[in-house]
Amino acid sequence: MIGLIQRVSHAQVDIDGVTVGQIERGILLLLGVEKADTEAQAERLLERVLGYRIFPDVHGKMNLSLREISGGLLIVPQFTLPADTRKGMRPSFTPAAPPDQGKTLFTYFVEQARHQLAMVQTGVFGADMQVSLTNDGPVTFWLQV
Repeated sequence: MIGLIQRVSHAQVDIDGVTVGQIERGILLLLGVEKADTEAQAERLLERVLGYRIFPDVHGKMNLSLREISGGLLIVPQFTLPADTRKGMRPSFTPAAPPDQGKTLFTYFVEQARHQLAMVQTGVFGADMQVSLTNDGPVTFWLQV
């Protein structure tokens, strides 16, 4: 399971001009599911996302987690993250989970996140989404479990 996290001061997801998810200060998570992923991996990735210390403390050091700042989490399903890009000029999506498995693990991840964090918003699995954000820093990390 892959999570591309970005520290944001604002992020939102629109579908056909309608905002379906929006947060202020927090993390935009692009979530990619691979074929071999399990609920245990989803739980481990969630723990890392919520606990990863990427927010500044009073001294300006990245020492605080999303939990510690009570920030928002915007989770966007991202089918293209698991793509194999090592060869050629076109990505292969062979490593990505099939849609049913991807949707099941995305839904599980979101449910678990909502049990642990007050502000969780999402995109829509399988939809054509427009994602906008103000990356704070910029700060972006690739997490993989």
